[in-house]
Amino acid sequence: MSHNSFGHLFRVTTWGESHGPAIGCVVDGCPPGLPLDEAWIQPFLDKRRPGSSKFVTQRQEPDEVRILSGVFEGRTTGTPIALEITNQDQRSKDYGEIAERFRPGHADIAYEWKYGIRDYRGGGRASARETAMRVAAGAVARRVLGEGVVIRGAMVQMGPDAVDRAAWDWAQVSQNEFWCPDAAAAARWAEQLAAIRKAGSSVGAVIELVAEGVPPGLGAPIYGKLDADIAAALMGINAVKGVEIGDGFAAAALSGEDNADEMRMNPDGTVRFLANHAGGVLGGISTGQPIVARFAVKPTSSILTPRQAVTRRGADTDILTKGRHDPCVGIRAVPVGEAMLACVLADHLLRHRAQNPSAPEVGRLPRN
Repeated sequence: MSHNSFGHLFRVTTWGESHGPAIGCVVDGCPPGLPLDEAWIQPFLDKRRPGSSKFVTQRQEPDEVRILSGVFEGRTTGTPIALEITNQDQRSKDYGEIAERFRPGHADIAYEWKYGIRDYRGGGRASARETAMRVAAGAVARRVLGEGVVIRGAMVQMGPDAVDRAAWDWAQVSQNEFWCPDAAAAARWAEQLAAIRKAGSSVGAVIELVAEGVPPGLGAPIYGKLDADIAAALMGINAVKGVEIGDGFAAAALSGEDNADEMRMNPDGTVRFLANHAGGVLGGISTGQPIVARFAVKPTSSILTPRQAVTRRGADTDILTKGRHDPCVGIRAVPVGEAMLACVLADHLLRHRAQNPSAPEVGRLPRN
């Protein structure tokens, strides 16, 4: 009932608060014999690290991960893998003024109602700081999935401004500060976000994730659907308010003819899909096509514009939030989304192998 863990066979439990001495996680169920060290995990954490550009929080955290258990001589042992990151740049004094007041749009009041106590320093457990450990766990999950599964994420919309999909170029994602596949959109966003940040405000975003090389058969009816677990994992990321798989809500505007992912046989006996409106999942089970998911991130709640609020004593008040905050939290949500998708896929891969070790070859139909 602690609700700090997710996954079944590949299970992740995170711990720690934004302004505590450290944050960490335990990854249980990882198969033995996989190569793993800090050098493999660190690049994924560096993508999410605060202070990495002028468009994210200026909190300076190296986010250097330590493996405490579950690895021997560079290989996983099959026992729980404990990972830890030390917090080094907390400025708890920035949050003294909100100790008795609730920030609109933040989890403050919900935590107070549930627990009767809350760690107001940086949001405590509700802080996006916790997501660093999800990214670390996602790096372990990628080892489980193997090199054949490629997971990539991109920011496809900031505020109302979306990318031009005709200009999509995955090579551009690592060339700008927004993980944006459209160079022209990234240039626009830089100007827009500079003005938003200067005004002490914030803006939302949409992130798109694509996982290629995922074998068919992952997921199970009816309550173990792959897309349902992906949606739950992405919805569990801080500030996420919406998730869609494949065409998602746009599918409601299509006809049955347009929405159908038609099929043909290849000469080599494999099945070829002519479209991917379903986002790589049918009936909750992967089809072997790319898994496509998007999630919407709300604007950061901590802003410098005074907003109406209430106190713990039940009085009306106004509040503005000082400190170091992301003007667009969607930027650092890209590697977090990739990690959560990796964890879900690794969990379902292990579950599929356990239940159905003689599954048909990828893309082929079983022959009786």
